[in-house]
Amino acid sequence: MTSTVIYDGDLRTVARHVHSGNTIETDAPLDNQGQAARFSPSDLVATALGSCMMTIMGIKARDLKIDLRGTRIDIKKSMATDPRRISAIALNFTFPQSLQVSEKERVIFEHAARTCPVIYSINPEIEVEIKFNWETPQLINRISG
Repeated sequence: MTSTVIYDGDLRTVARHVHSGNTIETDAPLDNQGQAARFSPSDLVATALGSCMMTIMGIKARDLKIDLRGTRIDIKKSMATDPRRISAIALNFTFPQSLQVSEKERVIFEHAARTCPVIYSINPEIEVEIKFNWETPQLINRISG
């Protein structure tokens, strides 16, 4: 079992991760009778996509001995109606200015993000826009050895 979800009333839920015991609380969004005091379930879908992309990039970074700490993803989820659903997710990556990577490493990281397990689980009707903002003013070449 992965998790349990309990309805807490007032359009809120508490999800508990079985293995760790960590919890996530949700609330319905303002445009769907909620208070937007917490992530909505659809917010979590969009956020899970960004978290998955960053995790897979982190695995590649660890293999390459590169520290991606401080990398940020701004995520925007758009909703459609009839039926109500996620219609688009925009992910905007910003990397620390101190990060120095080669062009090859950039390609590796971008490919890792675009091939994370969650992106393959997103309905193909959902538009996914990904932007990588590499702020590093100069690239470096790494020497194997």
